[in-house]
Amino acid sequence: QVQLVESGGGLVQPGGSLRLSCAASGRIFTIDDMGWYRQAPGKQRELVATITSGGSTNYADFVKGRFIISRDNVKNTVYLQMNSLKPEDTAVYYCNAERVLGVNNQGDFWGQGTQVTVSS
Repeated sequence: QVQLVESGGGLVQPGGSLRLSCAASGRIFTIDDMGWYRQAPGKQRELVATITSGGSTNYADFVKGRFIISRDNVKNTVYLQMNSLKPEDTAVYYCNAERVLGVNNQGDFWGQGTQVTVSS
């Protein structure tokens, strides 16, 4: 069974930094795209950043220059380095893995989410 487990969320002051991690577990052959999405209270889930297996990245305009997405294909792990955090970055952050090919599973998977709160 493929599972995505996020870690690294928490409370940080404006201007601070956090690093999120998401590890995909299970018997996995390949994962195409991995990414991060977020959902603030009362708002729809929105894309933050994605990265292909080859390392090509895509960012939402509101995080360009502040967030960096990276991945380790050997560990099936994706990271999100978040710098210069703003109160409006407060949300639950979800990890996503697309077109996962595993021994017993295939498809798209989501993590359970990790809370990021930016407040003084």
